Amino acid sequence: MTELTDLDEASLAAHAAEWRRRALRGEKQARGIAHALETEMRRRTGDSILPTQGADLDTRPLALRQVKRPWWKFW
Repeated sequence: MTELTDLDEASLAAHAAEWRRRALRGEKQARGIAHALETEMRRRTGDSILPTQGADLDTRPLALRQVKRPWWKFW
């Protein structure tokens, strides 16, 4: 992987989002890499990650992401 200091903000955000997606899919090494990239983003900007950068990641538990169906069928 390239040095974190060599990446600009846009590519750093893209890499962080991609590695976080991999971590959420269960890839073992991806969590640490995503954390390092996100830490570098916070260090550069001085605040937390903007909601627009991670908006496509749904980190809710599976039970909350699934649509609830009624137990009865409406004809």
